[in-house]
Amino acid sequence: MLTITQALYDRIVAHAREDHPDEACGVVAGPVGEGRPERFIPMLNAARSPTFYEFDSTDLLKLYREMDDRDEEPVIIYHSHTATEAYPSRTDISYANEPGAHYVLVSTADADDAGPFQFRSFRIVEGEVTEEDVKVVEAY
Repeated sequence: MLTITQALYDRIVAHAREDHPDEACGVVAGPVGEGRPERFIPMLNAARSPTFYEFDSTDLLKLYREMDDRDEEPVIIYHSHTATEAYPSRTDISYANEPGAHYVLVSTADADDAGPFQFRSFRIVEGEVTEEDVKVVEAY
């Protein structure tokens, strides 16, 4: 289960809405080994595409060095889908290389009459996708 604060949830959704119609992407880092998302890090979608996201390689290297310096790891890796449901695509699955991370997808499309957006979390390990519950809390 992903437990996330309302403030972080709101920031991820706001980023997805702001970047629409392009896909938004980013990371929420947390202390190594604790699995607690704490630090919101919106990233630039280097692809600038409504159907694909890509982290800029220079920005990503800088982020990983910064997380190492702060004893952090990526707890959440998020991106948005602008025209489809919040479910990992084949491309998303192939690029998922953090087995300990929660992969959050936000859909800014009303793909299934579920409202203006969906917020879903998945574990993706060796190509296997497992959806998990999301618990939103005021504070940890």
